[in-house]
Amino acid sequence: MTQQVFLPGCTIGIVGGGQLGRMSAMAAARLGYRVHILNPAETGPASEVSASVTVGAYDDPEALRDFASRCDVVTFEFENISAEGLALLAEHRPVRPAGSILSISQDRIVEKTRLSKIGIRLAPWMAVSGPDDLTRLTEIGFPLILKTTRFGYDGKGQFRVADEAALAGLQDLPYPLVAERMVDFERELSVMVVRGMDGTVRCFDTVENRHRDGILDITLAPAPVMPDLAVEAQQIASKIATELGLVGIMGVEMFHAADGSLLVNEIAPRPHNSGHWTMDACLIDQFEMHIRAVAGLPLPHARRHSDAVMHNLIGPQDMERVPAILAADGMALHLYGKNEARPGRKMGHVNTLFPRGALPGELALESLLPA
Repeated sequence: MTQQVFLPGCTIGIVGGGQLGRMSAMAAARLGYRVHILNPAETGPASEVSASVTVGAYDDPEALRDFASRCDVVTFEFENISAEGLALLAEHRPVRPAGSILSISQDRIVEKTRLSKIGIRLAPWMAVSGPDDLTRLTEIGFPLILKTTRFGYDGKGQFRVADEAALAGLQDLPYPLVAERMVDFERELSVMVVRGMDGTVRCFDTVENRHRDGILDITLAPAPVMPDLAVEAQQIASKIATELGLVGIMGVEMFHAADGSLLVNEIAPRPHNSGHWTMDACLIDQFEMHIRAVAGLPLPHARRHSDAVMHNLIGPQDMERVPAILAADGMALHLYGKNEARPGRKMGHVNTLFPRGALPGELALESLLPA
């Protein structure tokens, strides 16, 4: 069953109803697939563009069995879902990527342990199971950052510790945690890597990510780095995808350290915010690549025909820019159909395209998005 190819006309099930599910469903529809969503809410970004929806919790056996009966193959659109639920789904339908990979990405300690075992370089880290372990943090050095092992994203569940004296002020932490020494890095890089059923691996270009208030703000495609470094990042992503037996797409985030080395920060076995630039700068974007892999279809080369700057639209302040963006030249607007523009909430993104090799410099980037 796991080797089966699902041709257009089949139904692809997506666990999760957010914007990544929405854009995946739209890519699947272009290829002639029907999409069925499993989501706790009846409405949502993905449900609006999908053929059908099962409303139910991600760990509800009855809802999961009903969902599986309506699909031919299953994937997921974000990590904060039930690995046990995916295991139940796998008893009925192929799940791609496998739930075992989701389990790795859901727990930072498991993730770092697994990546270390396959020879991937990471920043110094240690597990912190309780208050007694705080005294051992000098082993990895300061400054450091404490992160919840599960359910952290967009800067949530993180606690910065400047020095040993700051430990005295840490109270009521949500253990277990993972401690990571803060890296002196030049930039954050990421690679979207996709692997097919036949083992074919494709990588989109290495990009640079810049954050604001802990949330991705812009992505530069390609990253303004030397070609050999960009290739090294792709090789690291390819190795992780192969070693984990990935089927589908995965985002691999890395730090380009001040000493020139690349350190992997985390993996996300699904479409990723830092891959949204591919929607307009590539003939085949990250979402279609993912759907192709999930369905068992051939994977074309991940070619970029344009340079791009991706801006996230976050909260009500950025949504006020929409009329100006619509009136601007060379900007592709993608809105997610969310009802309420709350502070810190991703509402959409904008891709601005440039000819290959013409990515703007720093001064131009500052004024790129209309006010």
